[in-house]
Amino acid sequence: MSDTPGFDTLQIHAGARPDPATGARQTPIYQTTAYVFRDADHAAALFNLQEVGFIYSRLTNPTVAVLQERMAALEGGVGAVCCSSGHAAQIMALFPLMEPGRNIVASTRLYGGTVTQFSQTIRRFGWKASFVDTEDLAAVEAAIDADTRAIFCESIANPGGYVTDIPALAEIADRHGIPLIVDNTSASPYLCRPIEMGATLVVHSLTKYLTGNGTVTGGAVIDSGKFDWSANDKFPSLSQPEPAYHGLKFHETFGNLAFTFHGIAVGLRDLGMTLNPQAAHYTLMGIETLSLRMARHVENARQIAAWLENHPAVEGVTYAGLPSSPWHDRVQRLYPRGAGALFTVALKGGYDACVKLVDGLELFSHVANLGDARSLIIHSASTTHRQLSPEQQVAAGAAPNVVRLSIGTEDAADLIADLSQALDRVAG
Repeated sequence: MSDTPGFDTLQIHAGARPDPATGARQTPIYQTTAYVFRDADHAAALFNLQEVGFIYSRLTNPTVAVLQERMAALEGGVGAVCCSSGHAAQIMALFPLMEPGRNIVASTRLYGGTVTQFSQTIRRFGWKASFVDTEDLAAVEAAIDADTRAIFCESIANPGGYVTDIPALAEIADRHGIPLIVDNTSASPYLCRPIEMGATLVVHSLTKYLTGNGTVTGGAVIDSGKFDWSANDKFPSLSQPEPAYHGLKFHETFGNLAFTFHGIAVGLRDLGMTLNPQAAHYTLMGIETLSLRMARHVENARQIAAWLENHPAVEGVTYAGLPSSPWHDRVQRLYPRGAGALFTVALKGGYDACVKLVDGLELFSHVANLGDARSLIIHSASTTHRQLSPEQQVAAGAAPNVVRLSIGTEDAADLIADLSQALDRVAG
């Protein structure tokens, strides 16, 4: 492999080597709980973090390890920790950064489940979130205080397909000495590489585009390796002695891999959000065709969004890839491969029209997922964003008169035909 392999090569080969025992070319599913140590000294060295290896599959597993290396390579990070879901990845990302009384500044343009996790669930840990429209950079900066430990956003926001100005947020985070965490699920590393734009950490729901076939759940946290965790006293979990490892300091000991090692040695050890090896295997197979699928997703989305924009029953389309979008110039600058395949459609007939559209479609599947090879639709306000207040729903792009589309890789003409017949029923 060359020193700088291309994306298409990395998505197939990164992290993977022929199995040394059998010569198997595809990464095997290591369906095992534990691993035999060479001797007592070897076991002690592993448990004391003096040697890297496999101990117990809650912490490390050879199949999962390949996926972690591949995710780090695709995102341009130094390491990655895979876990059981995208929501687990968000907690895993925050866990080394936060303490009771600390807060994060989060975008208002987030998946509804994330808004609920940040506004409700993390409060049980004594953490807080301040929600700010990330388009208002002054408001983002004003929301940061002495207890803020991170800024959190989505690269392409779910559900509306809003594209975030990641470099602008990274500049603010740098000025305040805090990490920028970017959820890159809706874009995938094929369309967006947040670390190259200044992000510290990237999180993913592997369930979506990376696996691409709606079979498994999984999450990942990718570490840029570029943040100085010892620059101040804000991050004691990484810069100060860790009692569970006899005073070891993660940043001093592991350098740019400090966050990754902490995620495994403390995060997975104590939170137990383990990704099972079979799910890792499915995701690895999905990633092998990521670039091919994403190109088709984007092309289909462009065609369908343009067709919907001119339909008489449609009030508006939020797809950032349309020339009419206020974010179109940003797409050209930051997301040159496309604006993804997720967007919303507002119908003139309001909530009732949305229900008729969802129920009238035949090829689109009505499910609470995105990033599948199949085209999907959902009415976010009554499902994925149901727990939010009306004001939060509107801020997130999930108003009652809006449906979310996740455009798949089918024939675009067939998808348009399905939308056409369903919209005719709405109008009728």
